[in-house]
Amino acid sequence: MLKKLAAIAGLALSLALPAFAATPVNINTADAETIAKSLDGIGLAKAKAIVAFRDEHGPFKSADELSQVKGIGPATLERNHDAILLSGEGAKAPADAPAKPKHAKKSKAATAEATQD
Repeated sequence: MLKKLAAIAGLALSLALPAFAATPVNINTADAETIAKSLDGIGLAKAKAIVAFRDEHGPFKSADELSQVKGIGPATLERNHDAILLSGEGAKAPADAPAKPKHAKKSKAATAEATQD
């Protein structure tokens, strides 16, 4: 019984871990909220510090420069290294992001027709 519970817990954890993975984000163009949502272990306060550092010192030239921002250490950098972008595509500020298309609602007739098949 205990082995089954351990196996189930292990499976659940292995499926949940990708949900906590960092999302690629361009740290030179993203706003603080986008950075906080995208990088693992970076909350809004640290994300604001990243943006303030960028505003004061200019764009980041390497991901390792983030270690100069107070509160960001080697473990955080390592955990997010693949998701930290310096140019190109990635999560941007909401104003730069294209609008998501709204899904068309099916009419009641189309829904009824689909269920009759």
